[in-house]
Amino acid sequence: MYLGLRHPSAALGGWPALTLGRPAALEEAPGARQVATALARLMGSEAALLLPSTLHLFWDVFGALADQPLSLLVDGGAYPIARWGAQRAVLQGASIQEFPRGAVQVAGRLARRAAQAGRRPLILADGYCPGAETAPPLAAYARIAADCDGYLVLDDTQVLGVKGKSGGGSLRQPGVGGQRVLVGASLAKGFGAPLAVLAGSAALVGWLASRSDVRRHCSPPSVAVIAAAGRALAINRTCGDRLRARLWRNVARFRAGAALRGMACKGGVFPVQTLPLPPWAAPVRMQAALAEQGVHAVAQWTGRCGALTFLLRADHRPEQIARALDALVTLLENAYEPEI
Repeated sequence: MYLGLRHPSAALGGWPALTLGRPAALEEAPGARQVATALARLMGSEAALLLPSTLHLFWDVFGALADQPLSLLVDGGAYPIARWGAQRAVLQGASIQEFPRGAVQVAGRLARRAAQAGRRPLILADGYCPGAETAPPLAAYARIAADCDGYLVLDDTQVLGVKGKSGGGSLRQPGVGGQRVLVGASLAKGFGAPLAVLAGSAALVGWLASRSDVRRHCSPPSVAVIAAAGRALAINRTCGDRLRARLWRNVARFRAGAALRGMACKGGVFPVQTLPLPPWAAPVRMQAALAEQGVHAVAQWTGRCGALTFLLRADHRPEQIARALDALVTLLENAYEPEI
């Protein structure tokens, strides 16, 4: 919901049924081809497919690719859902290794070793890892995959709609692309529509569509969520850059406000901002206390100390950001004293 987009039913028009009652392999739902084409254009790819969720998407992709000898190389910052998909390939005989987040040299060494052993390397990474100060070295990963005749598979859920030209995500970055680069992403984070898109070269996306178990055996995205995606893309064409500019101002406002109150944010310039807590502050209790005041945060543990993570949106008002920070400061000062 980073752009603050909501799609009430009255704004989506009517539909005779939520589903056609048949899988996408037999017939696409109304609007699916148009939305997929618009997403491919936005993301800078040759082709795109719609799927019900990123869990369906990555399960499908890794299952199809594992028909060949694969060596999965997983960036340490990869999100769990893509990893769950990768486990299907492991069950089909693929090897798997994890390397530290952003460790290009390690990834290159593992990819070359896999190629020499007769396995095609597949690098799995996120387009952006929430909480990280910098984006992953995606262009370097793409070069490694190309040099080793392998694949680069990206989970772009966090950045689609938010980063890249017109919100097109990672494929819009210089050096990220190629015939064996695949991008899977949910539209829920940026565009407020709960469905997923798979984008890449026409040849590879077409091959995957022809081998898709999900498109044969599962219900496709509903007509309602396809309509919501179409509406989100229309808004993005007319207002997207303005919404993103407002979002970045809110991120800067939150970070500056935290600094003025003596708190240091982690998360770079992304709209997921984490504030470490003092050792004596229990993050779950802090989360609950803030919720009672209408401020929602995510309790986390970072090493030996707790933290609270805040998700910013384009429609947050300056006074809401200030109120959230003031509420946290008050709780830290008055509500939770260190135990003696």
